[in-house]
Amino acid sequence: MAQSTSSVDLEAGGPERHVPVLLDLVLEYLAPNPGEVIIDGTFGAGGYSRALLERGASVIGVDRDPDAIAGGQPLVEASDGRLTLVPGCFADLETHARSLGHDAVDGVVLDLGVSSMQLDEAERGFSFLRDGPLDMRMEQEGPSAADVVNELSVRDLIRIIGVLGEEKRATTVAHAIDNARKEGPFTRTGELAALVEKVLGRSPKKAQIHPATRTFQALRIYVNGELHQAAQALGAAENILKPGGRLVVVSFHSLEDRIVKRFLADRSKTHAGGSRHMPETEVEPPTFELLTRKAIDGTDAEIAGNPRARSAKLRAGRRTTNPARSLDIHAAGVPRLADFKGLGG
Repeated sequence: MAQSTSSVDLEAGGPERHVPVLLDLVLEYLAPNPGEVIIDGTFGAGGYSRALLERGASVIGVDRDPDAIAGGQPLVEASDGRLTLVPGCFADLETHARSLGHDAVDGVVLDLGVSSMQLDEAERGFSFLRDGPLDMRMEQEGPSAADVVNELSVRDLIRIIGVLGEEKRATTVAHAIDNARKEGPFTRTGELAALVEKVLGRSPKKAQIHPATRTFQALRIYVNGELHQAAQALGAAENILKPGGRLVVVSFHSLEDRIVKRFLADRSKTHAGGSRHMPETEVEPPTFELLTRKAIDGTDAEIAGNPRARSAKLRAGRRTTNPARSLDIHAAGVPRLADFKGLGG
């Protein structure tokens, strides 16, 4: 007799109980049913996957962080074969699903950005609040944030910090980094955070926001190719979702949300805009029906219980029967940046 897959069994296994951001909304728009196959493209601590399993769905959990895959093994064991964890990038979620024998799936959920687990671990080098190696690599391989800070030109640093961090004083930060690295390479998060705080100072109006926030965000996004990955994951979801399949994406800053918004708006468009001077032009048939006309924010109650929900935005769409389109990630909003050891481009 098959092992029970009740919530009690799932409580017994897996990482410490973790409630992810906007969980109720994710479940509302993903609408999982027993027997369906859902891809959790950003497994993390397993919060979404656990909730999906509790509703009877089977889950393919993808994560590029080896620690997340290792931490999720107890949940795999408790899932009675309904959870499969795949080490890899969510940009390749279509490939992962097909390799497991699924030509189409019922849903895809993506929680973009860095996980709280990574931020909380000083040795991963994501946080300016906890001194550790200047690393920031989700996959724990490839060029690190230290490599970027120590080796890229001032011009490239200005663009990365200005575009990906939306830091208005990117030029000041980049030149300060250049002057400091002449005395010796950056190796610790604390060193970089202290330098940025010194040159930018603390804003009285934003005293609670560390001056290095935007610089660290920019480096993390660049090192991990997060915007490239996000755009490619949207295209992969379009390819692997069956007609009626649902795509739900939670983003945490304007760059991510802009890409998701542009992708879904383009894929749901039924006609091109025209005017009395210019006739409407034909567009490709829509591949998604919008389930959210605009981004949905977290409620006050959720923000009070989970500060990460403050910047969270959710968008969702339902796959149509029309064939998937080709994807241009730069047209979707991914900026062109310095090509450094396989990063950027």
